[in-house]
Amino acid sequence: MPENDKKIVPPKLPKTNYQTWIIIGLVALVFILSKVYSNGEITEILDSRFEEMIRARDVKKLVLVKSEELVEITLKPEALQNAKYKQEIEKNSGPLGVNANGPHYKLKIGSVEKFEDRYEQLTKGFPANDKIDLKKENREDYTNTILNVGFLFLLIFGFWMLMRRMTGGGGPGGQIFNIGKSKAALFDAENKVKITFADVAGLEEAKEEVKEIVDFLKTPQKFTKLGGKIPKGALLVGPPGTGKTLLAKAVAGEAGVPFFSLSGSDFVEMFVGVGAARVRDLFKQAKEKAPCIVFIDEIDAIGRSRGRGQMPGSNDERENTLNSLLVEMDGFATDSGVIILAATNRPDVLDSALMRPGRFDRQISIDKPDIAGREHIFKVHLKPIKLSKNVDVKKLAAQTPGFAGAEIANVCNEAALIAARRDKQEVDMQDFQDAIDRVIGGLEKKTKIISPEEKKIVAYHEAGHAVAGWFLEHADPLVKVSIVPRGVAALGYAQYLPKEQFLYQTEQLTDEMCMTFGGRAAEEIIFDKISTGALSDLERITKMAYSMVTVYGMNKAIGNMSFYDSKQSDYTFNKPYSEATSERIDQEVKKIIDQAYERTKQLLTEHRDHLEIIAKELLEKEILFQSDLERLIGKRPFAHQTTYEKFTNGTTDTGTKPVEVAQPDANKETEEAPKA
Repeated sequence: MPENDKKIVPPKLPKTNYQTWIIIGLVALVFILSKVYSNGEITEILDSRFEEMIRARDVKKLVLVKSEELVEITLKPEALQNAKYKQEIEKNSGPLGVNANGPHYKLKIGSVEKFEDRYEQLTKGFPANDKIDLKKENREDYTNTILNVGFLFLLIFGFWMLMRRMTGGGGPGGQIFNIGKSKAALFDAENKVKITFADVAGLEEAKEEVKEIVDFLKTPQKFTKLGGKIPKGALLVGPPGTGKTLLAKAVAGEAGVPFFSLSGSDFVEMFVGVGAARVRDLFKQAKEKAPCIVFIDEIDAIGRSRGRGQMPGSNDERENTLNSLLVEMDGFATDSGVIILAATNRPDVLDSALMRPGRFDRQISIDKPDIAGREHIFKVHLKPIKLSKNVDVKKLAAQTPGFAGAEIANVCNEAALIAARRDKQEVDMQDFQDAIDRVIGGLEKKTKIISPEEKKIVAYHEAGHAVAGWFLEHADPLVKVSIVPRGVAALGYAQYLPKEQFLYQTEQLTDEMCMTFGGRAAEEIIFDKISTGALSDLERITKMAYSMVTVYGMNKAIGNMSFYDSKQSDYTFNKPYSEATSERIDQEVKKIIDQAYERTKQLLTEHRDHLEIIAKELLEKEILFQSDLERLIGKRPFAHQTTYEKFTNGTTDTGTKPVEVAQPDANKETEEAPKA
């Protein structure tokens, strides 16, 4: 279609909150009517004033209100022009001015009979044409009744509107009785999602799994002719930011069938039984649209293991919702044609009945991307950005170890913002370097002025990490080191690019501990003192040492025993070993840590000249890369290349990897400043 022939769709205006305006209008109407139809405040007079009016022949009419025991006095038109009445009446008149038909004054009486006798005495001798008319009425005041009824009506109307909003009502069928209706958003041919599989990078294996589900819906005969059945569900499992919801959006964009999307929290409501009712309504709609796909994001909101953390005898609404979901997915009267996609980053808390084949036939693991996956993700997010020629996507992927897809998207956006802040026409490599620093270490604290002594300590601390990792064979060599103050408490950080592996040997973990000890050991060697800057290092080392002893069975004294329970409950009050074993574990952990520290001190003492060179260069430039280390202290004394060198030289093996067994978190490291 030519560009000029495209139909211009006007932007949708925000929906007017007409309920609020109706309530405001009704309140204003009641207020105005009460003011308009009020005659203002009628002045009350005394008996002497009343007698004076009668004798002056200024009274036109008297109305005796028996129910209220008062007399309403209406003056003659010519008397209204008298100055002694005019000013007083106008002062107390209503919004419509002086009412000529009165009443203008009122008089309280004690007894109706006595007033009648007095009226006869006062008007005795008046000519017939000048006789003051006296009327008697039994009157009830409906103003308060009307106002009270109107207020009650507004109260009921406001409560009804509140209930509609709480229960998601609105539009046709949005009354309070439809609280059990599903809140799922439907995407079909009319409002199709524009995201496709081409927009999803770094998740090739996961894409193949969900592509097969889409193909099954489009061409089922391709699979059914061989006896295959359509899978009932697929569970997307992975850390936050890895692209689970994005992959589901791509399925919605690619599938030529209706797609229902909702969150697990949409089933949770304050009323009992609402969640189960919404599940039944959702599947009723889905079966009417079959074949179709239903996507439930953050399913752990309703899919938690039943009975966990529940008080005896209590009724858990989430359990009722989960039971309804289990029956609808694979119960007695289950129909085919409805595929369930779900996403969660907490598969450990899900109920086993939900995870079994027949409900979720496939569990698709979506992990953080490797170095090649990060390159593909960068290419997707860099498309709308005006790039300079010096931007190297391979280097960006190598300098972002451990980054998920959401973090990479954040880096690209931050780089564009930084370039715009600097009034550049293109985004160059320096902008991306600053964006990566911003995401890893936090915002640069230009106002944080640290003393030269502290800066020197930080420089030698980071240099210790760099030198230790450079001369330890199994440690991850440094990719980048910075001593620029960032974040809340970080005075510097060191970044590493770990090798893509899933099994770690004892020597590798020991070298990692020694490399992490590099900062504390360098401080003791150079200054003969230590600081609090090694807080995060010590925390990481302690966890790693305890894991070696109690989880991986890598200690001879404790033996091949693991006290790790992958299915442990939320509340664990007992240790799975005795107090004697606990004491022995502490001793072995301390021995491992002490040996690693002494080994690190010996290594840095041998390479003290290299330590001095790196620290002085850091004090001068504040940021160093792996290429700077090669220039300053030479190449690593090992035959194999580093992961960074392999990838930037295009020799990285990106083949398939075995199933992950154990992988310490060695992707990123941030050195923290002293804390009060």
